[in-house]
Amino acid sequence: MNAFLPRRRFLQSLAGTGALAGVGGLPVFTGGLPTIGAEEVKVNPSTVRFSADIEPLVRLLEDTPRDRLLEEMGARIQKGTATYREVLSALLLAGIRNIQPRPVGFKFHAVLVVHSAHMASLNSPDSDRWLPLFWALDQFKSSQARDVAEGDWTMGVVDEKAVPDAAKARQAFTEAMDQWDAPRVDVAVAGLARAAGAQEVFDWFCRYGARDFRDIGHKAIYVANSWRALQTIGWQHAEPVLRSLGYALLEHEEGNPATRDAEQDRPGRRNDPLTEKIRPDWSTGLISTESRAEMLSVLRSGNWEQAADKVVELLNRGTHPQSLWDAFFQSASEMLMRKAGILSLHAGTTTNALHYAWENCQNDRTRRFLMLQNASFLTMFRDIAGTQEGVKVDEYEPSPAGVPLEEVFASISSNRLQAAGQSLAWLKGGGDVKSFIAAAQRLIYLKGTDSHDYKFSSAVFEDYHHLSPDIRDRFLASSVFWLKGSGEQDNPLVSRTREALRSKA
Repeated sequence: MNAFLPRRRFLQSLAGTGALAGVGGLPVFTGGLPTIGAEEVKVNPSTVRFSADIEPLVRLLEDTPRDRLLEEMGARIQKGTATYREVLSALLLAGIRNIQPRPVGFKFHAVLVVHSAHMASLNSPDSDRWLPLFWALDQFKSSQARDVAEGDWTMGVVDEKAVPDAAKARQAFTEAMDQWDAPRVDVAVAGLARAAGAQEVFDWFCRYGARDFRDIGHKAIYVANSWRALQTIGWQHAEPVLRSLGYALLEHEEGNPATRDAEQDRPGRRNDPLTEKIRPDWSTGLISTESRAEMLSVLRSGNWEQAADKVVELLNRGTHPQSLWDAFFQSASEMLMRKAGILSLHAGTTTNALHYAWENCQNDRTRRFLMLQNASFLTMFRDIAGTQEGVKVDEYEPSPAGVPLEEVFASISSNRLQAAGQSLAWLKGGGDVKSFIAAAQRLIYLKGTDSHDYKFSSAVFEDYHHLSPDIRDRFLASSVFWLKGSGEQDNPLVSRTREALRSKA
């Protein structure tokens, strides 16, 4: 059977299989409004199965009209027939099955944003913890409608006869990926998911997710976010998620990239052998502000080859990788300050994804490759975003007089550069970082209307903790160029969600 087919045929194939049995019972909430404690959101991966106990909830998401889904889900939560765990899992799986991951972005953000919405839920007070997830439910319905309008793509069953056995799965996967052969990749991914451990699979996908500069970083973002999501909902769901991921990573324009010299592929082809020139003990060294400044200077004015070469030079000189990553994050935030837009934003979210892959990948050569690719990609983001000139992230000044945090977020709605200076002054004046992040996060799910609001905020709040202490405040202050201000209108979904979750008793 074709691995990808119109949704109606796929749903018909489920009839009579027993895959539509009921969902299990769940916790009792107090006070009418169902609240979620932080511990419940920390999902135990062993509790969820993509089988009879989750399929009905996936079908509910697929089949309920957009203007009724939040109310239907709220009713189930009130009745105790759907938990946060189950809703999160069903949301991801419904997206995997119903939304074509090509291009890797646009409507597919309904899948890419699931982890970010989950992180927003983790960071929110109990009374608001449902808001990000209900926003993501509505986002899924919007993307599902776009997918139907564009051809009604659905992931079908894998061709079992063509799935390689355990002994051949790894070679079959790499050969198919190297040849950009989608049908062979689909069956090879299934074989790899069954034959290899989670870490090995992740390491392979880290490499292929970073090999080309198509889709403005969304391939690397999908690798990172799918891995995080599987850690949350359970590796038992890996095969369909990885099949979707493999299909996404092969997205390209006309002409097989394996047989031509496309600009998007050049950094990967040059940087792969360049990894061998890095000293064996590259992961150790001296954290150096001078080396960080050198790297940032090249990212501002050099080309992608020069950026990768500078990484090799600094590592071989004895620089610790932390100094390079500091420069990468500074470069991305500077682009956003110079010209806030989708392209500059993705310089940041791509760096977040590549850093996550770098931190969690265990293959040494792939980790070196990720650093080289990140450096090269940042220069390419700079050029396509038109951010060669403007404010410098390491030089902009804090406001002369400190203002309360409420005024900082009010300024975001009218003057973002002023808000950045106020934020920097507030943070340097002893302001509590947790309070800043909590206020910013709450404004995202009260006023956010786009998947990038969630993706960016989750990334930047995570990245803050990965930076050297002396540049953290500047990095966080620069984030106001995409955060929400208190003067913006609330998202109508907020009141609709609260109403959907209000006790009908």
